[in-house]
Amino acid sequence: MSSVMPSITLPARCDRAAAEALLPEMVAALGSGPLMIDGRECQHIGQAMLQLLISARQTGDGAVIEASQALRDVAQLTGLADELFSGSHA
Repeated sequence: MSSVMPSITLPARCDRAAAEALLPEMVAALGSGPLMIDGRECQHIGQAMLQLLISARQTGDGAVIEASQALRDVAQLTGLADELFSGSHA
């Protein structure tokens, strides 16, 4: 039995267009166990992507987010760091 986590890699620019483009892939992946989200290349993060990431964390088996420093900084500034990263296995 393999328990490979489905994974999605975020682009460097995580704006509304990127969030809209990733939504179908994220919805499809969330049904098959915890989702690994690789955000290590993120340099610009908009509100739409933050909302999508929070939704991924709260849906199904949730998501583990590997974050760039820029993503961590934005999460801290917006008060969402605990929501996005607490309890993550990264």
